[in-house]
Amino acid sequence: MPLYKTQTLKIYNSLSGEKEVFTPIHEGNVGMYVCGPTVYSNVHLGNVRTFMSFDVIFRYFLHLGYKTRYVRNITDVGHIVDDVDNGEDKIAKKARLEQLEPMEVVQQYTVDFHEILNLFNFLPPSIEPTATGHIIEQIEIVKKIIDNGFAYEVNGSVYFDVVKYNETNNYGILSGRNIEDMLANTRDLDGQGDKKNAQDFALWKKAEPQHIMRWPSPWSDGFPGWHLECTAMSTKYLGNHFDIHGGGMDLKFPHHECEIAQNEACTGHTPVNYWMHANMLTLNGKKMAKSTGNNILPREILTGENPNLSKAFSPSVARFFVLQAHYRSNLDFTNDAILAAEKGFYRLMEAVDGLTAIKPSSTSTLDIAGWKQSCYDAMNDDFNSPILIAQLFEGVRFINLLKDGSATITAEDLKNFTKTMNAFVFDVLGLKDEKAIGNNNDKLEGVIHMLINMRMEARANKDFALSDQIRDQLIALGIQLKDGKEGTTFSVQ
Repeated sequence: MPLYKTQTLKIYNSLSGEKEVFTPIHEGNVGMYVCGPTVYSNVHLGNVRTFMSFDVIFRYFLHLGYKTRYVRNITDVGHIVDDVDNGEDKIAKKARLEQLEPMEVVQQYTVDFHEILNLFNFLPPSIEPTATGHIIEQIEIVKKIIDNGFAYEVNGSVYFDVVKYNETNNYGILSGRNIEDMLANTRDLDGQGDKKNAQDFALWKKAEPQHIMRWPSPWSDGFPGWHLECTAMSTKYLGNHFDIHGGGMDLKFPHHECEIAQNEACTGHTPVNYWMHANMLTLNGKKMAKSTGNNILPREILTGENPNLSKAFSPSVARFFVLQAHYRSNLDFTNDAILAAEKGFYRLMEAVDGLTAIKPSSTSTLDIAGWKQSCYDAMNDDFNSPILIAQLFEGVRFINLLKDGSATITAEDLKNFTKTMNAFVFDVLGLKDEKAIGNNNDKLEGVIHMLINMRMEARANKDFALSDQIRDQLIALGIQLKDGKEGTTFSVQ
């Protein structure tokens, strides 16, 4: 029997503002769509935190035995600077500034995105569609919305009529905003161009002559609005009605609000049962910003090359730090906080490693079944990873009691205990036992020195991509390289 039949999972639904029992549309199956990155720059740590939250959610669904289709898109066109309808596409702007083709920009930062997520031990999504690969589907949705009377075309651009939609629906249902208040608080329409109302948003934009990324459509040579792509890709791969839609808290309005409106205007019914939003990440109590220096890139955590850090940290330590906070809570990154997380992580790994040395007895003095259910209760309570981690450290206490002879355990309970610890630590939280790498022997050391020499040769040949790849893959294994005047040395985290 699959585990999901024995567990009651509750999810906080942003739509209702309450925790609700999760009931999939199709028994035993989960359809989940998460808004992916806009690939015009390196993925930042806040993005990684959001995607990590949904990686754990994906992992838990798989652990429970659900057949899960996880769709996470790549936004490679249509995302306007400052998220307004007037202005330059972020990718096109980057391409112009760096004198590259837009798809060169897309390729560069998509590769970087995947490398970062691999370093932090993410599972790949089931499907990773791109906006540019679904222009036809987006055009067809615009046609349907126009036919249904909820959009209008002006001078080659098409806009969603929010006021018309709100006559029969509720624009603001997700964010709790009132359309009358939004319209009343909006400045005069000067600068709104061809829009009827200030709150209307672009479904299709006519491309100016200098605009690089453009496609033919019934209305003009142009490009889709930012909100449209997720509606097209989520419904193509998950159907017009699916289980979960997720993303960062900053996407709730206007992006997700507009998605709901587009779906309902196109199909006549609500698209998603459970809306989920991950909260923000700050650094030293302040918003991250490159301009102020209050910023850390994911790779910098692994190298320690940032003034906000006292040293380098392994990917699993960084992952453990992030998961110590609930996905809906604010998380503040500080050097002291990740140092404390590092101590806790290695304490957990040491305990898990010690399970193999425990000898079973004829009796159990520990409530393994109750502890096991407490782990599930934590994750069943809206994927509460910090409470799960607290329960895992209760498991650490059990291990210490067993090691010093203060408690006993039967062979069956030991098997169940070990299986549960490993499942939640490695399969659900996605941590890696980097302690095991610390037991390096002469052969392992020889392999590392061989890779160091390969990296030096690559750098000498100016093959910096290969050099960085070797360094990053060693970091992912908990092996830190340090370049100095005397050559390159390594340490095991």
